[in-house]
Amino acid sequence: MAAGLLGTLATLGTDQRTIHEPPTLSQVGQLSQTTAWIGVVAGYACVASLLVFAAQWQHNLQPRLNCVASNLVRLGFVSAAGALTLGYGWKGALAIYLPEGLDSGLFDENGLFIYYVLNDFGSYIGWLGVIVSAAGVAYLALRLRLLSRWLGLASLVAVLLVTGWVVGTGLPGFGGIVGPAWLVILGIALTFGRTPGRADLSPN
Repeated sequence: MAAGLLGTLATLGTDQRTIHEPPTLSQVGQLSQTTAWIGVVAGYACVASLLVFAAQWQHNLQPRLNCVASNLVRLGFVSAAGALTLGYGWKGALAIYLPEGLDSGLFDENGLFIYYVLNDFGSYIGWLGVIVSAAGVAYLALRLRLLSRWLGLASLVAVLLVTGWVVGTGLPGFGGIVGPAWLVILGIALTFGRTPGRADLSPN
């Protein structure tokens, strides 16, 4: 659950893009160094939580579930952690290069603009791995009936939403909106729902 909450803060809560305007050099001067700092700190905490969650899944649930879908869930978390390390790292780059940052002045406005553009989808596209994990959970719940049915339905909705946006529009970052919310739902389900052996994965 923590990974979902931290991911929401790091991805959505610290997004400094001007959505209804194309990116311009003038927007660089409006960026907040503090917001970028919060983004990288919360983002890396989210990455660590995802890895802890993947390890807990393997230790507590993988031996009981013992199937390809369960292994896919773990691998999805690990792949997301790797991709999000880069995505949130771009926020960290802004945090140190913007005015008041550790290396303020090292890049001019044009250099900062590049980092600003990298942050457009940087912290969103890495959530694809979590959506793949959601597909694995949906299969475990709806096909194999090893997890709560309502969790399977919620997972299926998450997968279909992201798939629909990617196929229909090419939008690569919608998983960054759906993924964190799904992780919160997953945490609630594993804490209070039906799981093999009632394994407690609630910290993440």
